Amino acid sequence: MYKNIFIVTNLSASLADGSNGSYSVKPLSGTSNFKFGVLAKIVNYMKTRHQRGDTYPLTLEEILDETQHLDIGMKQKQWLMSEALANNPKIEVVEGKYAFKPKYNLKDKRALLRLLDKHDQRGLGGILLEDIEEGLPNAQKAIKALGDQITFVTRPDKKKILFYNDKSCQFTVDEEFQKLWRSVPVDSMDDEKIEDYLKRQGISSMQETGPKKVIPVQKRKKSTSQKKRRFKTHNDHLAGVLKDYTDVTPGKQ
Repeated sequence: MYKNIFIVTNLSASLADGSNGSYSVKPLSGTSNFKFGVLAKIVNYMKTRHQRGDTYPLTLEEILDETQHLDIGMKQKQWLMSEALANNPKIEVVEGKYAFKPKYNLKDKRALLRLLDKHDQRGLGGILLEDIEEGLPNAQKAIKALGDQITFVTRPDKKKILFYNDKSCQFTVDEEFQKLWRSVPVDSMDDEKIEDYLKRQGISSMQETGPKKVIPVQKRKKSTSQKKRRFKTHNDHLAGVLKDYTDVTPGKQ
């Protein structure tokens, strides 16, 4: 059942017909379809109100009132409280109330800039624009206000990625070096060929300059035949009592 809840959560964005908050969900045939339709509408509504700045939590009755679902029965309400909303990855329970839970909970443009800067310093790259828009109220206004402090990259699937534009890393490269860089044909070369080319030019690759992994030498176990043999001694209780008479001349005591 939790799998169905997660699927409906991910598909909830497709149920809205625009950014004005209007929805096209209609009662579906069958109790199960109707329940999950109500859940999808609730999650999508909570996301929309979060994006417009209404981040405070609501009770279930307030949610049902604002989504116009006051006519559902007690069985459906109990299912929403005990299972559907409580276990939904996009809904957070706060003292018996419910709030939207974005991937990145951002309050303003400064919080967004700090997040992008932290990702940049840790080498984590950029962040999907849709994840920013999900968690930052009035995201487009905040992004526009940041200006050239951030930059965009569009992936092949048309999704946009936000990066922190660290101006301290910007520098001017001489035109001569740019021409040399562009003149090196590497389009048809794989990593091994590039490494071989560097070796022929007397240039060490990054793999060679890095720390080498030392393989620990396994110690050979000593065989039982090489172990020192221990001999059993007798008359240990007379140690210190017996005397050596080897050097005593006969007849003398």
